[in-house]
Amino acid sequence: MLHPDRLLLSDLLHCHVYCEQGVNRGIVVMGWMHPPAHRLLGWASSFPSLPQQCSIWRLNQCIGMHSQEVYARGKPARADSSILDQLPTLVGASLLNREGKLLGQIVDLACDISSGRIIHYLVARSNPRLPGGSRWQFSPNHIMDQQLGQITSDLLTLDDLPLAHASFRQDLLLRSRRLRKQLQLFSNRTTQRLEGWLDEPPWESTMQRDMSAQHDNDLSSDSLEAWHDENWVLLSRQPQRTSRPNNDSELGEPWI
Repeated sequence: MLHPDRLLLSDLLHCHVYCEQGVNRGIVVMGWMHPPAHRLLGWASSFPSLPQQCSIWRLNQCIGMHSQEVYARGKPARADSSILDQLPTLVGASLLNREGKLLGQIVDLACDISSGRIIHYLVARSNPRLPGGSRWQFSPNHIMDQQLGQITSDLLTLDDLPLAHASFRQDLLLRSRRLRKQLQLFSNRTTQRLEGWLDEPPWESTMQRDMSAQHDNDLSSDSLEAWHDENWVLLSRQPQRTSRPNNDSELGEPWI
């Protein structure tokens, strides 16, 4: 048995309702809500063979859910289906933006099952009967004005809302948009690197300057090594020249 904290109205619809005695009380056919307060008050169930006779259940009568079954305590109230058709609801209402343009349609709602407070509505852009359509989360805080069958919001587009469920087409558009952003980011980085390379000195002049500096170093080192290896030896082999004395008496022996 499952008693979730949050409940989608679509998960509640078409579930079989069982009372505490285990008696089947029909199938959930609609939600019973209070639009001004944005609260889900309960649901209505009926048998396909007797669609005119409905049972009305309060939300606090729900004691658990399991698969396609809802378990409720106590006894329901009886009502005619014609009366249920007159109950106000925002499900099925058209959603308009702040400029009065149609954005989509309210097709579902999510509520806190303990209090019935509606957390957000679900908006569909296309026909809600088509399977696999996208759903956007629409918070009641965005409502500027609401009437039966129509809601005016402070939005401009549905892209301003978080996406609850993406269709194949919408998912493809989102992936394409992310891919374009990544390509644009990569292009910007490549452009910045290329501009940085163009601002640097040309490679040929840099290489020539490096080769010239290396050649000067080689020449200086070669001349130094040649001076040490050859010139020094040659200079060391040359006889020492001395000045001739004025007379032979200064040396004590004749000068040769």
